[in-house]
Amino acid sequence: MNFLAHLYLSGNHPEIQVGNFMGDFVRGRNLAARYPYHIALGVALHREIDEFTDSHPVVRESKIRLRPKYRHYAPVIVDMFYDHFLAANWKAHHAQPLQDYAQHAYTTLTEYTHLLPEGVKALLPYMVNGNWLLNYAKPEGIHRALSGMARRTPYDSKMDEAVEALTLHYTEFANEFDLFFPDLKQMAEQFIKEHPESSEL
Repeated sequence: MNFLAHLYLSGNHPEIQVGNFMGDFVRGRNLAARYPYHIALGVALHREIDEFTDSHPVVRESKIRLRPKYRHYAPVIVDMFYDHFLAANWKAHHAQPLQDYAQHAYTTLTEYTHLLPEGVKALLPYMVNGNWLLNYAKPEGIHRALSGMARRTPYDSKMDEAVEALTLHYTEFANEFDLFFPDLKQMAEQFIKEHPESSEL
């Protein structure tokens, strides 16, 4: 999953949100020795989300549809597509309007800048200025995000063309997201519930 889903699946705890958001940029284990407990829990949750997503049979169907053209970039593209469906149908998932949720998330992340890895610190201003989380709700926003990723990739990923697949197979991807996301949400909620502060990470 991509940024919006990782934030959403963290519940309302700001430090879990921060850890989950920066999870791709954190390497190694022994997280609780390196970060405050809930930041570490967020990183651990991020890893659980990625593993659960990668192994889910419904997500596999989405990736299979993209793999002939996009090869090993298919999982990255599916993550972006699923963030689109979360954003586009936000009212079904959260009571707070997406615009307000996004602004609150940017504020929270900025308050924890001192704990963010350098890669996240570099990325965050672009996210805030471009209001990525809100713009994921539109195919054009997904296109901009994937085009930016394509420019930063040293190989010909063709990610800048992927919104064509989203448009062509919109119903199929939407149905797969709707089947998959409740499973992911349940897993994330259970993970947080099973990790009180006394547990190891």
